[in-house]
Amino acid sequence: MKNSDQATDPLDEIKLVPEPSEELLNERQYLDYRSERERCLDWLLTFGKDPEKAEGYATSTVENRASRMDQFHRWVWEQEDGYTSNLTHDHGDGYLRHLGRRECSNAHKNACRKAVMMLYKWRHHQRGAESWEPELSFSRKNQSTAPRDYLTREERSKIRDASLEYGSVPSRENVRGDTPS
Repeated sequence: MKNSDQATDPLDEIKLVPEPSEELLNERQYLDYRSERERCLDWLLTFGKDPEKAEGYATSTVENRASRMDQFHRWVWEQEDGYTSNLTHDHGDGYLRHLGRRECSNAHKNACRKAVMMLYKWRHHQRGAESWEPELSFSRKNQSTAPRDYLTREERSKIRDASLEYGSVPSRENVRGDTPS
């Protein structure tokens, strides 16, 4: 049983090698990929958000994006006809073009883009790779969950006032009609 005073390792909450990737790799490839993922995800948790201030991303953010990074790796392996850890900027841009052709929301495409950018940020800071500026972004236009406000402030005020009166019991002076005998 764990001592409640001991901090848990955030990496324990993240699957380092998801099953779809594990199935594609031989033992040496698996060990190489797992080792790279562990270093990358640990760095993202500790330094990823702001490396100069040693500020990392939240575990939930890294866990979510780690899954998308893994999907990117598998896409690269498919393009290269097998495992490689050599990710180029062309791979990143090609993956974004691939996403652009897919029938999925721009919110999903942007989430995938952010994950790949995180991976290249780690490679830049820890592997000395050139920084990557993606050639594509995906519009967030009309992606808001809040409805548009088609009424003016004055119209909204009038509607609010009217709604406060709607369904109110009228006063006796305003009621006409026959009273039951």
